[in-house]
Amino acid sequence: SMSKDLSELMKEATKEVHEQAENTPFMSNFQKGQVSLHEFKLVTASLYFIYSALEEEIERNKDNPVYAPVYFPAELHRKAALEEDLQYFYGSNWRKEIPCPEATQKYVDRLHYVGKNHPELLVAHAYTRYLGDLSGGQVLKKIAQKALQLPSTGEGLAFFTFDGVSNATKFKQLYRSRMNALEMDLATKKRVLEEAKKAFLLNIQVFEALQELVSKGQGNGHPAQSKAELRKRNTDKSYEHGPATGKESERTNRRHTDIIPTTPLVRWILALSFLATTVAVGLFAM
Repeated sequence: SMSKDLSELMKEATKEVHEQAENTPFMSNFQKGQVSLHEFKLVTASLYFIYSALEEEIERNKDNPVYAPVYFPAELHRKAALEEDLQYFYGSNWRKEIPCPEATQKYVDRLHYVGKNHPELLVAHAYTRYLGDLSGGQVLKKIAQKALQLPSTGEGLAFFTFDGVSNATKFKQLYRSRMNALEMDLATKKRVLEEAKKAFLLNIQVFEALQELVSKGQGNGHPAQSKAELRKRNTDKSYEHGPATGKESERTNRRHTDIIPTTPLVRWILALSFLATTVAVGLFAM
């Protein structure tokens, strides 16, 4: 079976963990649009640390033949987009506000270790993340935009927006063909497959840590304050087009309040829903 293309082998190797995530009973909650602003912000923050590390190591190895064929910075890189989203959600002081859980740091450390010591494994992490973002991530974008009533102009959703990719299906085909052309012996190919599974498990561990943060009401979130700040920014923007009436403003605030649960148990359940869906919907669609 190792004579198959690397992309096909990678999909097969991670099938079990994909199914574990896909079959979670909590997934339907997010698909119904039941996701809070607090969970979404925490996920975005962790993704920033992860992509910062991944793209630092990609830049380090962009001329290395073990990675160069799949180097697509203009099409794929997400760090700048995540910075844009974090500025929107947290404000100009976002770098001091966002939390980095231990599990996120563990993922970051692994990316740096691989990039510096075993760059041939870097493709496993890039493939797992970027092709998932281009697939199921586009479904998540629409759900999050509706559930959180984010602006139709795209603020808060830059992470999911790939301006450099005009046709996702064709680009994914190109990426897989480039990846399949990477020269590696059987032993290296096996190590890449194991690293792909490790990448998936690191993602799950990050999501579990974020669930714990939410259940404890932590994560630098101060959820009520952060929600109020986002509402204020949205309100300020609406005033550019004239102030809303009292009833309209009241309805807007009520809608934002209604979509953000207040009990720790419900927040925990919805966090698990969102995070598991991110794994299953995003990565399973590779």
